[in-house]
Amino acid sequence: MATATMVDVSNILSPGMHAIVQRTVEKGQTGKDYGGGVMDDLLTTPAFVDLMIRAAIKAVDRHLPDGFVTVGRSMEFTHESPTGTGMSVSILATLTEIEGKLLIFDIIASDELGAVGRGRHERVVVNRDDWTQKVQARLKPIQNIKIK
Repeated sequence: MATATMVDVSNILSPGMHAIVQRTVEKGQTGKDYGGGVMDDLLTTPAFVDLMIRAAIKAVDRHLPDGFVTVGRSMEFTHESPTGTGMSVSILATLTEIEGKLLIFDIIASDELGAVGRGRHERVVVNRDDWTQKVQARLKPIQNIKIK
């Protein structure tokens, strides 16, 4: 069955859709794996951003028709307070705006002690097959990557 190359996401998604990703901070998410130093037991900003992306994907991708996914476009994040190893961090991603294929999320990060960060994340709805072909065409001069 052929998959449509375009979809009107306003018929599928709506502002207010949200998801939470919660994790216990482990050593692999701390400064020790991102260059070391005095932050060896604290959750790093890159690890926060990873969780933010996962929360946004969780909020909407499961509602898209087969063959469609979201890809990241931009990320803004303010890391306001530290979260230590063994603490639980929760990331709430809420879809706030839909502009055609563009989805805009507000992000709030917290741990047991309160808010630790906030941000804004943009994702774009794409047809996976079309997007894969564009990626392969762009990378063809240097290699042929098989995207699964």
